[in-house]
Amino acid sequence: MKFGVPELEDLPPLDGARVLVRVDFNVPIRDGRITDDLRIRAAVPTLRWLQERGATVTACTHLGRPEGAPDPRYSVDPVRARLAELVPGVELLDNLRFDPGETTDDPAFVARLVEGQDAYVNDAFGASHRAHASIVGPPRTLPSAAGFLLAQEVDVLLGLRERPGRPFVAITGGSKVSDKLGVLEALLDVADRVLVGGGMCFTFFSAMGHPVGASLCEPDQVGACAALLERHGDRLVLPSDVVALGPGGVIGDPSAGGEVLNVGRDVPDGWMGLDIGPGSAAEFGDVIAEARTVLWNGPMGVFEDPRFAAGTRSVAEAVAECRGMTVIGGGDSAAAVAEFGLADRIDHISTGGGASLELIEQGDLPGLEALRNAPNARD
Repeated sequence: MKFGVPELEDLPPLDGARVLVRVDFNVPIRDGRITDDLRIRAAVPTLRWLQERGATVTACTHLGRPEGAPDPRYSVDPVRARLAELVPGVELLDNLRFDPGETTDDPAFVARLVEGQDAYVNDAFGASHRAHASIVGPPRTLPSAAGFLLAQEVDVLLGLRERPGRPFVAITGGSKVSDKLGVLEALLDVADRVLVGGGMCFTFFSAMGHPVGASLCEPDQVGACAALLERHGDRLVLPSDVVALGPGGVIGDPSAGGEVLNVGRDVPDGWMGLDIGPGSAAEFGDVIAEARTVLWNGPMGVFEDPRFAAGTRSVAEAVAECRGMTVIGGGDSAAAVAEFGLADRIDHISTGGGASLELIEQGDLPGLEALRNAPNARD
């Protein structure tokens, strides 16, 4: 067992057994077609391993956010079809979140899930930070194990907490400091440098006394940012310049007008900072180049708008060129490296944004705790 969690080899003999596998097939679907099947392909090794040992495999997943009732917008039919192409013979249940018992960990719903099953495997890293029925329920009664994907994610991400190559550089971005304050604290405990971009940086700028114009800023987090700067200012690296959109501009619509300028840390009234500037991108790149371990979670700007994509692209390229161990913590950062054609140059791209952040922050997840308490883990 690794990290006290049963692995596939710790399951009872599987020949003739029925195995329920929680997967994370929450893939993007547009007009009934899957636009990125990475999460389905990531589960294939576990599903095939179980089949090769004689198990009859039933998979289950959530898809989107239905309100506890069947909704054709969140049908798993496209997923079921793609799964049948990749691993024939695996049954896929209907969307777990069509039943309100999934998100409330309802015992009756758990009982229906495990009925007739002989063992359980959790290979849904991206959902393991949620104490939902399909994550924490089956291990209460069934012999259980982590699938290959879950085990790999935990090994890589906990390795960053416990044994990183140094210098260890963490890159954080995204919109809100409030969403990542705990993660920032955890990273500052273990990383040598933490680079901060995205909308988060403007609350730090405000804490430093810089005007932020119309940029995203959380006044109630200014004190927390000031405290972090006071304690860790030598290791917390903020942008030295940003790219801002002038009054009248519309994010995502260049035709609407609005001037775009590179400014320093002082954003003029009415202007909105939406990307790190070229100076910051170069400075961040220099820090990344020297790293032996890099973790990146969160874009540097609104990269979906080409006017504000340069910072994220520069950081993505720097991470791809880094000779150290490189890890993308899922979410928008994973989407960015895929969009820029750099995914194959990253050592590990996590399948779970929220789960990766919680694991780094807390060192554990509800899904892992549940597996540690499974009957075969206690033997």
